[in-house]
Amino acid sequence: MAPVKDRNPLSTGPAPRETIEVHAVTRLAGVDRAAWDGLDHGPSPFLRHGFLQALEDSGSVGGRSGWNPVYILAQRGARLVGAAAGFIKTHSYGEYIFDFGWAQAASRARVPYYPKLVFAAPMTPATGRRVLLAPDLDADDRRAITAALVAGARAVADQAECLSIHWLFCTADEQDALAHLGFTPRASYQYHWRRDPAWQAWPDFVGAMTSRKRKQLNKERTRVAAQIAPVEWRTAAELDTACLDDLDRWYRSTTEEHGGTDYLRPGFFHRLAETMPEPIRVAVAHQEGKRIAGALFFETDAALYGRYWGADARVEFLHFEVAYYAAIDRCLARGTPLFEAGAQGEHKLLRGFLPCPTYSAHWLRHPGLSAAVADHCAREATALAHEMGELAAAGPFRRGDGASDGAPPDEG
Repeated sequence: MAPVKDRNPLSTGPAPRETIEVHAVTRLAGVDRAAWDGLDHGPSPFLRHGFLQALEDSGSVGGRSGWNPVYILAQRGARLVGAAAGFIKTHSYGEYIFDFGWAQAASRARVPYYPKLVFAAPMTPATGRRVLLAPDLDADDRRAITAALVAGARAVADQAECLSIHWLFCTADEQDALAHLGFTPRASYQYHWRRDPAWQAWPDFVGAMTSRKRKQLNKERTRVAAQIAPVEWRTAAELDTACLDDLDRWYRSTTEEHGGTDYLRPGFFHRLAETMPEPIRVAVAHQEGKRIAGALFFETDAALYGRYWGADARVEFLHFEVAYYAAIDRCLARGTPLFEAGAQGEHKLLRGFLPCPTYSAHWLRHPGLSAAVADHCAREATALAHEMGELAAAGPFRRGDGASDGAPPDEG
């Protein structure tokens, strides 16, 4: 594979006002933090400078991780006006919009599939902007800089001999823009919690449910409340080394228990508390004065994101209380409109999380494989739309209550 050189000009193109210069760097340390974070990230914090820096510093990306960073930057003069965080990969792990089936089909056809270029928040299945643009751009500028960044991505793929490009968990408007630039859209979904404006507190939320579902959730909370102290919320400034050690240990033990892979290297959580403390929130559970469980969240004004949970004790319904119910309480108290609790989990449906669409866009270099993937994605979208409708209808809310239509949340 040909190396990608830092600050290697990839493409230039005319803009409505002046030339856009696009280049790539393989480490974020040389990119001004304020300029990067000043781009429009929407509600998601997972491409913020501090999050990516913690991934790099801990070895969770780069090295032998299989996630080799390549950050594409668009500038007008000295000003950063756009960026995209890409990763050259030789596997498909840690992506959560999986293409293993595509890779297997390529293998059967004796068509190489790796390496590939992925634009995503590594190991983080949360929707967010993947084409980061300066917030003050007009529509023409947004289109021009988006096109320039995509051209830069194609140039990186050519230089690194990547056989495909994937934009994962992008927003709906980005998927549409990428489709116009030659990428195949793919449909997927997750279970998200969205606050109805009428819900001010827990009784309002469960009051919108059928009687049987309401009683079940209240019973679960009552049982766990009899065994633990009320869940406490802590900011990054309130996390000592012992608590950060617990987060790391819980992450690895939970991953091992469920047969997963601990993609985040030791030291990640400690480093993240230094590089991006602002959105970090940790829900902690105690039993008889001893910390027995916790979950890591990221909080912005527009959304709460649940990521990693673990426990040292087996308490009935403890997972639901720490990872879901306490967070729903927090969203209700703060008026937070969206709570994403991570990938998978049909069990979330009973607890007020409803199917919401997620988005990705894909380009494959091999014409035959590209055509087959496009056909697959079209068929998949039809099947998933039907599946989401059935799941939404089976949700816990009474007819006409709750956000039960499966519509996408506001993605900023």
